[in-house]
Amino acid sequence: MYDVIILGAGASGLFLADMLKNKKTLIIEHSNTYGAKIKISGGGKCNITNKKVSAENYYPKSEFVKKALEKADNRSLLEWIKKKKLKVKELKKNQYFFDSSEVFLKVLRPKCKVVYNAEILEVKKGFEVVTDKGVFKAKNVVVALGGASFKKLGASLKGYEIAEIFGIKINPLRPALVGFTVQPSQAWFKKLSGVSFLADVKVSSKKFRQNILFSHRGITGPAILNASLYWERGKINIDFLAGRKIENLLKNPNRQIITQLPLPKAFVKEFLEHIDIKDRPVKQLKKEEMEKLKVLENYEFAPAGTFGFERAEVTKGGVATDELNEFMESKKVPGLYFIGEVIDVTGELGGYNFQWAFTSAYCAFLSL
Repeated sequence: MYDVIILGAGASGLFLADMLKNKKTLIIEHSNTYGAKIKISGGGKCNITNKKVSAENYYPKSEFVKKALEKADNRSLLEWIKKKKLKVKELKKNQYFFDSSEVFLKVLRPKCKVVYNAEILEVKKGFEVVTDKGVFKAKNVVVALGGASFKKLGASLKGYEIAEIFGIKINPLRPALVGFTVQPSQAWFKKLSGVSFLADVKVSSKKFRQNILFSHRGITGPAILNASLYWERGKINIDFLAGRKIENLLKNPNRQIITQLPLPKAFVKEFLEHIDIKDRPVKQLKKEEMEKLKVLENYEFAPAGTFGFERAEVTKGGVATDELNEFMESKKVPGLYFIGEVIDVTGELGGYNFQWAFTSAYCAFLSL
């Protein structure tokens, strides 16, 4: 009989196992290793957290997230990192990275017993975890099985299935932090594959000033990935000029349009073709053509969809937060906990999802 069985050896499960040093703990992992997603994240450097963290950085924004962060925020995680004698660097604005994901993974190496390559067949009340490697009993079970994204790294729906078996509500699953596919009217995006620059992307009440990247499938890049978190259906807006005004840029009446816009020439060329304007000196433009150019400040379009779970960094949706208490424990099934991505809490780009892995694990630790 174990005190705690943790299902899944991803970030949240590993954080929790590290905290439960004084408990008889078992990890059950369906792959042949631990922390597979950690290894490749952040370009192999793992963007662990952010200098600025609040409930505003999570979807959906809720009191649940706010209260969890009050128990363990970015300062708590940075203190944990310091105690482990690890170092992080601010490589991007406000974003903390390790020199290598490998050093982080070494520290997270499980000290408790781990059963690898185990298929979870059933979780019974009581608790009994039935696997193809045997049956294991515990006083508490923690589901840390992640989301539906990154199937090539072993993502599965098992965590959601376990919740449903116990009558716990699951909010609809959707890809998040993912690129958008486009309608035929934005087919010109695809001709710009590889072109990237700073822009403002607006969706709902959120605005992101970050890079966008055109691709052969549509549009992606950090600003788009963040926007996908808040996009349900309908239109998004892109200010390709990132706050600058067209009339302030086209100041020289004798120069061509393309030479005066601070954007990649390939982009301006395709955009002008899209709105049916020939590149020529600004003084030759008609009034209505100047109005057409203002579309650069507020280009509105409705994505056809997303690149899907295969290309999504995370999953939004999952175990409804109103099913859990402040310690991530099921209100219906005492002793059954959910942590990490399996919960319907999804962070923006910038270290917020690793932060949630730590925060949710710490909340569960306080009760276990």
